[in-house]
Amino acid sequence: ACGAGWLELRHDRRRFAELEAKTHKVAMLLPLSASIEEQWASLDRKIRNQVRKAEKSNLTVRIGRGELLEDFYRVFVENMRDLGTPVQSDRLFAKILTTFPSRTAIVSVYAEGVAVAASFVIWHRNRLEVPWASSRRSYNHLCANVLLYWEMLKLGIGRGFTSFDFGRCTPGGSTYRFKKQWGAEPLPLYWEYWLASGVSMPDRSPTNGKFGMAIAAWRRLPVALTRAAGPLIVRQLP
Repeated sequence: ACGAGWLELRHDRRRFAELEAKTHKVAMLLPLSASIEEQWASLDRKIRNQVRKAEKSNLTVRIGRGELLEDFYRVFVENMRDLGTPVQSDRLFAKILTTFPSRTAIVSVYAEGVAVAASFVIWHRNRLEVPWASSRRSYNHLCANVLLYWEMLKLGIGRGFTSFDFGRCTPGGSTYRFKKQWGAEPLPLYWEYWLASGVSMPDRSPTNGKFGMAIAAWRRLPVALTRAAGPLIVRQLP
């Protein structure tokens, strides 16, 4: 990404020691077992109990592509609104599906026919990655999010992948702890910056105080409004 006097490069390892770097995020990687039974046995007892609870709550799961896009996007928009973050257009996800028809899928969890958790997965070589996953907070008591991740692990094993990438997160945060309890291990990520003379390192983190009021206001907006306005705002972000 390019900004006023700076250039950003992201890698999973340091490449340019002379550049300033941020190391505030990690990727969480989990080796996949050869069988679903082995993976199940390796899980923490708490995770297994939550999966069983979700199954006893009569939650159902569908795996598909374009036919599940609207279900995924509804859950995604609501979750991102709750986080105070504008969303990308649903056209972006549709384009990814059509551009990579043999490397993408959507996994969705339903409660009485209503999508309550959903993810967009991508795979390459031996790794399955989930760059986008969301759930509705009002259904957290049913452990829908846990069932979603278990179904993604099963999908990866069924396709013969050897690694599952939970995506990036902040070390020590709640998302980090959630991914860690599955057995995932952190892989350091590096954002390296070339800075023009007199330009300081950019801070685009949600913890930056100047974004606080905007985030709080976004969380109070109706979901329909954030769905319409989000893509317009995202285009302006670096």
